[in-house]
Amino acid sequence: MEKVDIADYKVKNAIKLSEKATLADFGTSDKELKRELEDIREKLGKFQDILYAHSKYGVLVCLQGMDTSGKDSLIREVFKDFNVRGVEVHSFKVPTELELKHDYLWRHYIALPARGKFGVFNRTHYENVLVTKVHPEYILGENIPGIDSVEDINATFWEHRYRQINDFEKHIAENGTLIFKFFLHLSKEEQRQRLLRRLRLKEKNWKFSAGDLKERKLWDDYQDCYQEAINKTSKEYAPWFVIPADNKKAARVIVASILLESLKKYKDIEEPELSDKIKSNLENYKQELEKESE
Repeated sequence: MEKVDIADYKVKNAIKLSEKATLADFGTSDKELKRELEDIREKLGKFQDILYAHSKYGVLVCLQGMDTSGKDSLIREVFKDFNVRGVEVHSFKVPTELELKHDYLWRHYIALPARGKFGVFNRTHYENVLVTKVHPEYILGENIPGIDSVEDINATFWEHRYRQINDFEKHIAENGTLIFKFFLHLSKEEQRQRLLRRLRLKEKNWKFSAGDLKERKLWDDYQDCYQEAINKTSKEYAPWFVIPADNKKAARVIVASILLESLKKYKDIEEPELSDKIKSNLENYKQELEKESE
């Protein structure tokens, strides 16, 4: 299949989501897409081993998208060949009582990947300028000084949040975290079909929530919020990538390809060299172990 061109998906200038494709067509079969992903994720797994040994960078992968956009299955398939000790997945749901006692970025900060590890955020700190912007009443639960009613949550409030998020990402990037942000761009019709599938297939029923239909009615509001958030926060140190998500297999190949090709550019990430002392004694260590079998 044709090689994925990162530039086709990376957000460098202001975009309109309505003009972005939701379906990627590589002119290939699902079987070939599967083989391509298997090849890429094997290489990603080997890179992760080196990253772990190098232990100077962490990699943060942020996944956002409407319900049914394929975040869970993408995580399962793209990171399948990783050593479990080298990747951690965090799914951020409604803030707990403890989390609400801190600022909104706190729970994300403490979940950041350590040096040498991949961290995957399934839904991210961007929920704080997406769900809360569509439902501003949720902000009141944060008990922020000066925010006593929905009327206090104005345009300036949201501009401050975008700035805070940019500052947060710039800070962690400058301290060794490589950031990738993926928006799984799903069409409204494809979401309808996936929701129907959850209802029609008994084994998928558990995935369905009546709340999914309630949020679906706010589709246009969410698209506006995603578009603004992406345009306000796509930076060279923390870029957004808009991924066509109507075809799950193609979306996984695109995300995996972007990760691999981007990470290969960091030539300083390599296995640490042995000390001169150990190098000079390798033969002695080998002989010592071999004598044990005599």
